[in-house]
Amino acid sequence: MNNNHRSPKFILDEKKVLIIGLGGLGSPVAMYLAAAGVGHLVLADFDRVDLSNLQRQIVHDTTQIGQYKTISAQTKLQALNPDIEISFIKDMISEDFLIEDDIDVVVDCSDNFATRFIINAACVHAGTPLVSGAALRWGGQVAVFSSSPQSPCYRCLYSDNEDEGEACSDAGILAPLVGVIGSIQAVEVIKVLCGIGNPLSGRLLLFDALSMQWRTLKLHKDPTCPICSN
Repeated sequence: MNNNHRSPKFILDEKKVLIIGLGGLGSPVAMYLAAAGVGHLVLADFDRVDLSNLQRQIVHDTTQIGQYKTISAQTKLQALNPDIEISFIKDMISEDFLIEDDIDVVVDCSDNFATRFIINAACVHAGTPLVSGAALRWGGQVAVFSSSPQSPCYRCLYSDNEDEGEACSDAGILAPLVGVIGSIQAVEVIKVLCGIGNPLSGRLLLFDALSMQWRTLKLHKDPTCPICSN
């Protein structure tokens, strides 16, 4: 049945989404997808809740300091929507990471290139759409990488030699910025799941909070990409 003829509520109830990273980006993503009624959320994070991060990791609170982020997030998400199913991946994402066949969309909310490359490769291998987000200091970006063989992947955008740069803890980050970027990721996930609108596939959306300006760049498939062109 064509998704455009069905209520998004019923479409989302049948879907399964993997959210990798439950920090600044993953917090709004998880909360909005749970509230929207995505039937099954898989939460992946190996870290624990820390007081220093709570200004931007809004799915957690001070009563949950020291808990695994997956367990902490489950408490908030099921308070928002007790009808959804939640499962966990509490191990660090490693080179042998694979995407389960029944995952409809993967949301990358991680904070380093090494993990993003692993996630991208797994999504390309599984043919699973990937919604990617990143933020640092005053800027952020969002892109959607579809499962089409003709479309670019995350590895077409960045090389293996990409400099990790500074971490959020060192460089700083505007707390509401991750809310903006994470919210857009959630919007893109819903569009992909429901087959509606015009997702950011093949485009990179850039946001500069200091100037309050948005830019969109067109992405091209790299014919020499070792992941999607091999």
